[in-house]
Amino acid sequence: MGWLSMTAAGMGGHKRPKAYLDAQLTFAPDPAKDRPTGLRVLRSSMVGQVYYAAVENYDADSSKSVFAVVCLTRWNPKARDGYIFAYKDMDESCGPNECQCPARILDLLTEPANDYAREWRARCWARLLLTGRKQPQSGDRLIFPEPIRFTDGYEGREFEVVRRQRAILLQRPDARVLYKLSRLMERRWSLVPGSTTKQ
Repeated sequence: MGWLSMTAAGMGGHKRPKAYLDAQLTFAPDPAKDRPTGLRVLRSSMVGQVYYAAVENYDADSSKSVFAVVCLTRWNPKARDGYIFAYKDMDESCGPNECQCPARILDLLTEPANDYAREWRARCWARLLLTGRKQPQSGDRLIFPEPIRFTDGYEGREFEVVRRQRAILLQRPDARVLYKLSRLMERRWSLVPGSTTKQ
């Protein structure tokens, strides 16, 4: 499915993307309209510009399943053309690329519908395991499974950690050159504690 764009009026009174999407995914069963099942959002979250939700499919008697919905969003309240919000929705059975779903949402899901959903959940959990690690501190040594190549041409696997306020920088072992590596906590590495973190 493509992107759906709208003005503030199209958002039906909802002030933020999360509230609008929560409402879109919530409706009761209505046999009179040939709709035997309904949906309700059990929990949702915005992670950057991506909306994640655990959505329950239910009928008058019981819950049928709980699955994940992922929506890419664009939010620009000052858009010149008035189209302040756009989204592209999919469910986990499409195997979305985005895999930053919080554990509190993943924990609510029932049996996956297909292998795409199963693989997507596995990628989300694998990412959570990596990002849940304790952050490295100054003096620690990080060892990556494969060499990392930087824009200056240097390539290496082992680096010493240098903390500058909240930034985590990597120093070459052969020079006082510092690098910043994007998505460091989402990468695989092993840590050798430095003298200041062994205590």
